[in-house]
Amino acid sequence: METRTLLTVTTSPHIREGSRTHLIMWFVSLALLPAALWGAVVFGWYSVWVLVTSIFSAVLAELAITALKGKITVPDGSAFLTGFLIGMNMPPSIPIYIPVCASVFAIAIVKQAFGGLGSNWMNPALAGRVFAMFSWSKSMTIWNMPSTLTGNSAVTQASGTAGDAITGASPLGIVKSGLLDMSVQADSPQALASQLQNIGGPLQFMLQKGYPVSQFDSNVTEWLNSVFHLGLSRGYVDLFFGNVAGCIGEISVFMLLIGAIFLFAKKIISWEIPASFLGSFALLVWIFGGTKFAMGMFTGDVLFHLLTGGLMLGVFFMATDYVTTPVTRKGMLIFGAGAGFLTFLIRLYGGLPEGVSLAIIIMNMFVPLIDKLTKPKVFGTRKAMKKGSAA
Repeated sequence: METRTLLTVTTSPHIREGSRTHLIMWFVSLALLPAALWGAVVFGWYSVWVLVTSIFSAVLAELAITALKGKITVPDGSAFLTGFLIGMNMPPSIPIYIPVCASVFAIAIVKQAFGGLGSNWMNPALAGRVFAMFSWSKSMTIWNMPSTLTGNSAVTQASGTAGDAITGASPLGIVKSGLLDMSVQADSPQALASQLQNIGGPLQFMLQKGYPVSQFDSNVTEWLNSVFHLGLSRGYVDLFFGNVAGCIGEISVFMLLIGAIFLFAKKIISWEIPASFLGSFALLVWIFGGTKFAMGMFTGDVLFHLLTGGLMLGVFFMATDYVTTPVTRKGMLIFGAGAGFLTFLIRLYGGLPEGVSLAIIIMNMFVPLIDKLTKPKVFGTRKAMKKGSAA
């Protein structure tokens, strides 16, 4: 009698080509290089040390744990990518032990404790960032002004700190803390509304607080307005190109878009999650964003919110992670829309200036449910009849 080999199908994701997975990890790391290089240029050598240490810690943790298991997986590039992303999500002058702890936590607890690549339910890099954010919140909110605005590079001293770096708040931090101060100091809600209406929006608020604008921004803005009659305010160009305080790898939308285009060209990421993420976020900001400045509905500054914080880094490089996102197209659209909604909710109405990391992690928890609800029906089948019904 002929014997047949039974195939056991485990839970998703199903990796069909080992070499494909190997290449994906290294291609994503390659796509991060432009943004990482820009961060190194404007923040100095200490930011490079942060990136290298994050990567080394993640790879070393992966090597140690997988060696104990008897199957070393470091060459697949996943640990390298996790460490790279954690470094990209760190402030430029962060004490070096923080990215080390974040990388080890991401690999040992979030990834390997659940079985390794393909078994973790949460994005390890995001988990590492959130772990660092809640463990060392003060250090995670100290930002360096880029050398393109200050004229000084963030020079690292032997003590392990960015010695002569000029610190300042991030754009989202300025807006969040400024609005909070105004609400506390206002004599009445009516007085607060009157003050907010005179500001004009988050970018204008940031500039009123004395945030610097580069000469490059002024020149490009003037040219765009004269040629295309856009009526663009000063400040957007700096936000787009990365002349702004923030995490090492998140500040330059331009460089991140170069990496994203590369990933799209290689068909490593698809459009569903980025489009639904950015679409839902932008729509909600446009509808409700203006209410934070007493400007009414449908007046939100979408451009400001798209160009600030870690939105682009999260959308293209972390929300598209194969392991922790839905497998169906409909599920991807739901996942992205939900992440966009949560990012909007946390950023505009929560206690934190930014909400991308938490939004994606929360949606990671709903992936099994989303996959179950969006699972395609098998052709030619129908639901089983209830007990007691007529045959």
